Amino acid sequence: MVIASDRARAAAGAQEDGVLVGIGGGSTTGPAKAVAMTTGLPIDAVPTTYAGSEGIEQTLYGAYLAAVAFASVGSGMHHKICHVLGGMVGLPHAQTHAVVLPHVPAFNAPNSPEVERRIAAAFGSATATGGLRALRDELDAPRAPKDFGMPEEGIAKAVAPVLAAVPANNPTPVNADSLAALLRAAWKGDLP
Repeated sequence: MVIASDRARAAAGAQEDGVLVGIGGGSTTGPAKAVAMTTGLPIDAVPTTYAGSEGIEQTLYGAYLAAVAFASVGSGMHHKICHVLGGMVGLPHAQTHAVVLPHVPAFNAPNSPEVERRIAAAFGSATATGGLRALRDELDAPRAPKDFGMPEEGIAKAVAPVLAAVPANNPTPVNADSLAALLRAAWKGDLP
């Protein structure tokens, strides 16, 4: 995000006047705010995710519960992978989450069977991965990071930063080889 914000600041600074347009969630709104802070340009934001200003009570309550859960446990392996890939390779946030998501529950399932069963039950499927596969097919979600700009050499480059970011309490121990295999499968679009 820092590199993207720096490039956006440089582009905005080259303009005599204008407006910043941020379309998306936090990954676009945040950099727009950073650019506005240093350039003084106004922002026209088109949020595609809940940002707190939509005045619906149940949505606000749901956002509150999600925030409390996230603040209590932090982000796990899946989120860490997506942040590293997005930052290193410039991949789009939502699409990266969609393609990585099935791989992490499959990786962790052998060492977290109760959680795997609960996720599977929520999907009404035999396995969490099966439920995620069905959802991905139904939504025609993105299949692989290579389809939206990740070069194959990005796999090897991402291993060390992801390994450093993965929480120590991940259910399945992570090493460079297992992580590289997970990233390669995700990059190719091979579902577990």
